[in-house]
Amino acid sequence: MAIVQVVQWDDSINTNDVLAWRYVDRKNPSKSDELGNWTQLIVRETQEAILFKDGQALDLFGAGRHTLSTNNIPMLGRLINLATGGESAFKAGVWFVNKADIPDIKWGTQNPIMLRDPEYQIPIYVRAFGQFGIRVDNSRQFVLKLSGNKSSITRGEVSEYFKGLILSRMGDMIATYIAHKKINIFEISAYLEDMSNEAVERIRPELSLYGIEPLNFYFGSVNMIDDDEGIKKLKSAMAERASMNVMGTNYQQKRSFDVMESAAKNEGGGSLMGAGMGLGAGMSMGGAFGQMAAQMGQYISPNQTQNPVNPSANPPANPSGNVCPSCGQNVPAGAKFCMNCGARLVCSNCGNALIPGAKFCPNCGQKL
Repeated sequence: MAIVQVVQWDDSINTNDVLAWRYVDRKNPSKSDELGNWTQLIVRETQEAILFKDGQALDLFGAGRHTLSTNNIPMLGRLINLATGGESAFKAGVWFVNKADIPDIKWGTQNPIMLRDPEYQIPIYVRAFGQFGIRVDNSRQFVLKLSGNKSSITRGEVSEYFKGLILSRMGDMIATYIAHKKINIFEISAYLEDMSNEAVERIRPELSLYGIEPLNFYFGSVNMIDDDEGIKKLKSAMAERASMNVMGTNYQQKRSFDVMESAAKNEGGGSLMGAGMGLGAGMSMGGAFGQMAAQMGQYISPNQTQNPVNPSANPPANPSGNVCPSCGQNVPAGAKFCMNCGARLVCSNCGNALIPGAKFCPNCGQKL
């Protein structure tokens, strides 16, 4: 009579959590590796069984009932000469491998990833989370690479084993999309599907070395840390740029207007022309700044086209119209807005010419 009559997967073992399990006889654990000739090996669907002897992976068995005999196990027959009668036992272990799909292994960055925003060059910290699916493709390779001295291989152990690899590859991918492809962190959610498809191919070669096939890989989210100073600066810069786009100006113009307005206040209510020119000379900002300040400081009538302060800056003659004090382009007579830069030319209340950047009409005081 065979020492071990039936060898099969233990029903108490959760197949959703265990990917491989070494057979143990619950009634007599010390005899688990003593298999008798004619032992019945039962392998279920989505499983494979591997016979091991002296650390070598011998024959592989698919789903069904198999009789362990030197007559139908060629590799075993070359290693073992059983005594006649079919009653002798031989030392051999059996590993069962669960080949069902495991679709929901979680992953996530334990520590934030430091990147640099491609547009503003501000250091930011981000985290990423998601899940991936795997299936054991090569049972022999999987057990030989990952079993060691353990009696089982769980999905948690696989996740922990490949965590470093996954985080390294995903960190590189996020950096590629943000830094090299010039994608803003606030827009990266639109690229999560593309990143997920690319991620599968990035980890496939590494996992295949361990007999694992990646089924899918998903980026659930790429999040920024709201209390990070870099994120705060980035949000502030984007909000300011959006505001300037609405007003139709740029950062340099806004800073110039702010500086001249502050200088005018410090002069005790003097003309913007004097304050601007003095500030331009004192700060060595060049003739261009002084010219712009002088042009803004003087009163320009609707029919005045010449700049008495700086004749070289006078625009071409336009007998039938005026000159925009903001961009210097000719505009038709009676126009209220510049067709080139969109600047308002006259006060909507009194019709007098306006000073670029002013908040009130210099003639009637109307709020602009």
